Amino acid sequence: MSNRSNNLAEQRICRLLDENSFMEIGSLVTARNTDFNLADEATPSDGVITGHGLIDGNLVFVYSQDSSVLNGTIGEMHAKKIAAVYDRAMKMGAPVIGLLDCAGVRLQESVDALNALGMIYEKQVMASGVIPQICAVFGNCGGGLTVVPGLCDFAYMEADKAKMFVNAPNAIEGNYVGKCDTSSADFQSTETGVIDMAGSEEEIFAQIRELVCMLPADNTENGYMEDCEDDLNRACENVDTMKGDPRFVLSEISDNHNFLETKKDYAKSMVTGFIQLNGLTIGAVANCTEEYDEEGKKVAEHDAALCAKGCEKASEFIQFCDAFDIPVLSLTNVAGFTATKCSERRLAKALAKLTYAFANATVPKVSLLTGNAYGSAAVMMNSKAIGADLVYAWPDVKTGMMDARLAAEIMYTDADADKLAEKAKEYEALQSNVVTAAKRGYVDLIIEPADTRKYLVAAFEMLFTKRMDTPYKKHGTK
Repeated sequence: MSNRSNNLAEQRICRLLDENSFMEIGSLVTARNTDFNLADEATPSDGVITGHGLIDGNLVFVYSQDSSVLNGTIGEMHAKKIAAVYDRAMKMGAPVIGLLDCAGVRLQESVDALNALGMIYEKQVMASGVIPQICAVFGNCGGGLTVVPGLCDFAYMEADKAKMFVNAPNAIEGNYVGKCDTSSADFQSTETGVIDMAGSEEEIFAQIRELVCMLPADNTENGYMEDCEDDLNRACENVDTMKGDPRFVLSEISDNHNFLETKKDYAKSMVTGFIQLNGLTIGAVANCTEEYDEEGKKVAEHDAALCAKGCEKASEFIQFCDAFDIPVLSLTNVAGFTATKCSERRLAKALAKLTYAFANATVPKVSLLTGNAYGSAAVMMNSKAIGADLVYAWPDVKTGMMDARLAAEIMYTDADADKLAEKAKEYEALQSNVVTAAKRGYVDLIIEPADTRKYLVAAFEMLFTKRMDTPYKKHGTK
């Protein structure tokens, strides 16, 4: 490691990695271009510090942009250093972590700088599905550089000072910073679906360290597993008291009650993240109808419906899990689709992406019905019809085409209230009861909520050696 103790870019690396584990590579690289008096500028490391180190003993490769050197702008040598980080990471089978603080493409290098930015894109695409890619934005990240976090698997953003934008807020017709700061961490984490979490630098580093310790180093590890000290048969006595909030359910069933949520502020009616069962990392996708705070008070409600943003969020997450052999667990509590003009513009395509992601994934897939599971929305949420290996349900679940009362009203349009009530009761007994679904083989087992953890542990243990042949194709089209 160099002795640039006052360098912010290097300080960030040291705070992220295990103490004294960082080994810098390419510290003597400087800019080659001499146009526009660039030869007179000092460009130590060409504005980016690169190397490798450890996170809880796990090898990672890191690059950190240095805003004190030409504002951290990307030039030819700057990009070649980042590209070299990717090459080494793919050879060694280790995650790449990028710490972004950049004013954009270096104007003095023009086409060389543009080509350099393209080199970074290419390496990211080549590494996609091979090694985990993580980044965090601490300063500026504008224009074409926003593609970098967009191509990463997980992206974070410092809440107060970081700015991320394709077009600056004031450059958008009818907008300005005071009206809507589209470059802020709040906007990016809630509206774009790129940012997994906005917080302080320390919160971001803690989250990245936790994430690295739950992910496989590359796509050859067959998922990630560590020793489990939690009771595999631990009863989850109160797991159904807040069943509308899957964060609570997932925390209750996970080893040591640990749930790491991704994109937590985006599309809140769909929850994604990681848990561990018997030490095995599991990707979780869940419908969310309620949110509770740490004191157990309800703070928000959501429709039991699939929305476009939620489907896109879930499908990307499922594809990541499938690429890295991480099994998938779904918690289903859904009754239909979001009915708004805005959502309708892209809902069909988003639903197709969700359905495709679940059906196309070859990893172990388990579905747990925790609430109502009505209509084609329930089919899309990892049903047996599209490839779930096992489907479990809690006893009070209602499943079928739709709510029994609504079904009766459609079938008996001229009936009086008493007749409708009678037919609704009959429909619920015959068609909406989860026992009916189990009798037809669509649900494998009805389990008590308190026993959820032990059944899921056993399910994924049985599915650990799952192998699946699929028809030959270069790749799918969704």
